[in-house]
Amino acid sequence: MTAVTNPVLAVGAVERHLRARRDTGHGMLMPYVTGGITSGWTDYLRAFADAGADAIEVGLPFSDPTLDGVTIQRASDTALARGASTRRILADLSGMPDPGVPLVVSTYYNLVLHDGPRAFCTALREAGAGGLIVPDLPVHEADELTDVAAEAGIEPVLLASPATPQPRLAEIARRSRGFVYAVSLMGTTGERTALATSAAELTGRIRRVTDRPVLLGFGISTPDQAREAHRHADGVVVGAAVMRRVLDGAGPDDLKVFLTTLRQALDPRPGV
Repeated sequence: MTAVTNPVLAVGAVERHLRARRDTGHGMLMPYVTGGITSGWTDYLRAFADAGADAIEVGLPFSDPTLDGVTIQRASDTALARGASTRRILADLSGMPDPGVPLVVSTYYNLVLHDGPRAFCTALREAGAGGLIVPDLPVHEADELTDVAAEAGIEPVLLASPATPQPRLAEIARRSRGFVYAVSLMGTTGERTALATSAAELTGRIRRVTDRPVLLGFGISTPDQAREAHRHADGVVVGAAVMRRVLDGAGPDDLKVFLTTLRQALDPRPGV
């Protein structure tokens, strides 16, 4: 008999890319942008890649973003007021040159259910995305999405928080593909003055159950915070700090400068 490989357990392109980057010793950087936030919003993706991003998170705006703080909520409202929609954002992604790094789409489960998980994941794949983050999808309800995502070539990323019990944490790590998204604290997204003390304990617990890349998000805003986060995780997700600048009028070149400072903080120092 020919052995059958379970597609849910296969390692996809996003995870292979991140594992390879991790093996170089560099901390990984995944900046976030809300799709449709400006008329030329895809120019930010090229700037992010030029600044050394290892992957890019593209948010599909939703009218009730329960896990997002004030900045991302404002970005979502701005994009929706401009007429942004899932269909238009994915069309924009389809029409842009390959940025050279994986694109991971994030949104709430209501938008996934609107057209159905299978059609949604197929549309992501056709737009050039490789991963999907659904922050309000609990692991015990994720079977349908993870199965159809695997069939479409999309790697579903699940979130783990400091309050996640260890048995559930192991299940999250097992079901995730691409990487495990470690939420540094209990609360919403947003810039903070210091890295949460709960971050180290959470990432340590995740590492005990998986060798999959672990990216730490929620509240990482400065090079010093990124450097500290890399002591515990394989890399960082930076959202609110990016979007605050975009909302304040920063263009792609401005964001490239900012992200370059984070890139430098995450790179290994000579002799260290």
